[in-house]
Amino acid sequence: MKLVNKAAIVALGLSLAGTASFAQSLADAKKALDAEQYQKAKSMLKNLTVTQPTKDENFFYLGLAYIDQDYTDSARIVFNKGIAINPKSALNYVGLGTVDRLEKNLPSAKANFEKAMLMAGKDAKPYIYVAKAYDYVKPGEVKPQVAPDPLSALAVLDKAKVFGAKDPDYFVAIGDAYRAQGNSSQAYINYTSAQGLDPNSPKILVNLGVLVKNANNFDDAIVNFQAALAKDPSFGPAYREWAETNYLQANADKKNAIAKDKEAVEHYKKYLDLTDRSIESRLRYADFLISAHDYKTLEAETNDMAKTEGSNLRVYRYLGYSAYENGNYAAGLTAINKWLKEADPKRIIPQDYLYLGRLQMKSGQDSLGIVTLQNVVAQDSTQAALYGEIAKAYYGKGKYLDAAKAYDAYIHKSRNGILLSDYISMGYSYYLAYGNQEDAEAKTHIKADTSLLSKADTAFGYVNAKITAGGKPANAGIVQYRAMVADARETDRANNYKGYAKPYYEQYIGLVAPTNPTDDKTKKSLFNAYAYLGYYYEFVGKDDAKALENWTKAKDLDPTNKSVQAYFTRKGGAAGKGK
Repeated sequence: MKLVNKAAIVALGLSLAGTASFAQSLADAKKALDAEQYQKAKSMLKNLTVTQPTKDENFFYLGLAYIDQDYTDSARIVFNKGIAINPKSALNYVGLGTVDRLEKNLPSAKANFEKAMLMAGKDAKPYIYVAKAYDYVKPGEVKPQVAPDPLSALAVLDKAKVFGAKDPDYFVAIGDAYRAQGNSSQAYINYTSAQGLDPNSPKILVNLGVLVKNANNFDDAIVNFQAALAKDPSFGPAYREWAETNYLQANADKKNAIAKDKEAVEHYKKYLDLTDRSIESRLRYADFLISAHDYKTLEAETNDMAKTEGSNLRVYRYLGYSAYENGNYAAGLTAINKWLKEADPKRIIPQDYLYLGRLQMKSGQDSLGIVTLQNVVAQDSTQAALYGEIAKAYYGKGKYLDAAKAYDAYIHKSRNGILLSDYISMGYSYYLAYGNQEDAEAKTHIKADTSLLSKADTAFGYVNAKITAGGKPANAGIVQYRAMVADARETDRANNYKGYAKPYYEQYIGLVAPTNPTDDKTKKSLFNAYAYLGYYYEFVGKDDAKALENWTKAKDLDPTNKSVQAYFTRKGGAAGKGK
């Protein structure tokens, strides 16, 4: 084999790279961006920044690619390079404003947007991208950290209506803003206006499909996605949206759910194939799997991605989430800790700490987990439902007062999902908390807080009031709890016993005795009710006939019980035989 000079090979490689880059235009790169072929788009744009170093527009679109991949720091660097080349680069100031907005620096974002529009003159593009920034949601974000602002987007676009009327992207931006606002009719009008200016655009057809998909018109949405693919068979986002529509169809039509779920997977695979199965595309797939609650597939996918050298750190976020949902707590805790330790703090969201707290509690780090979840609630009031998880953790550790307070916060601060069982848990926690304090009185010399009993009874009373309001009889178990709470209120049992529990035990007997219970648990509870009334009538009510009646019924349920035997011994053998 003839040896070739290494320098010649390098030179040949550079010349070929240059030749390839000249064949690629900015239009090609933008098309790749629209198709979510991020690796391809970045490669083309990086080449363009070398071969056309004085064109600031190349830097702007490269920065947009970094934003879509959640690399805002890299995007900022690229936008600043564009401004260094052209200090009056309106688009790159839009880029800086977009990064500012995503990083919640809203005053700086607004200043950069205004600077960009002053520089724009009659160029509609900067106005269009300012509007897009106001409506931008990071790929896969279910709850955006910065809420879209369609009103500001529309106000910006209104300033460009004279010189933007011939640009299809102008009408797409208006349609996007109206869609974010929930105004489907105006969104449709503007998307169709854009389509009139660019009838071959697959992107516009996909936008129309998403619009009708959001209105649960799944069949028409798919028609639009198919039309987009007819225009450009390589337009991956059409398959992605088609897959997500299949998932919604599966939820809406349980009979065909399996078939639609299978279609969704097939269409997402086509999306991945068309986007070169890059990490970024696979992360979009991961976002979809979270929406679909398919955590088994998500864990397998993210485990595979984690093996890829230089993979996006966000993989570990999803690995932590999915491992938790699949019960692999040790692996989940390792993954989420890696994400939180190594990711840029600006990329961390409250949900990351939510899963950290849950994983800590499932890994035997209860105290740490509780603190983590409390911090999540403190930073995001919409996560008040976490008080329920905190309450269960406290209850499991025997910290009943903390559990009761957490249940109280859950009930009064959480907006959805409150059940009567939550009131029962709160009431029983207050009751047990009082018991703990009462047991500790001898050591602490601090009287137990009887207000805890009042709170417990209020909770139990609320439950039965809700039940009986519908015409149903009271719940016997709740009546029994109220009896226990009432009896705990007897502060002077020796000298001044009031019999607070008497009406509740009588009510309990009335509800349970006619059913002739056969299970040991209910028989024991019924025995306790009769025994309580036996004691009451013997020592407080001074009614021997009633005392005998109740002790006899108690004896029928448990003849070997020591309290029963003690009563009949006190009253003599004849009474012991019963009549």
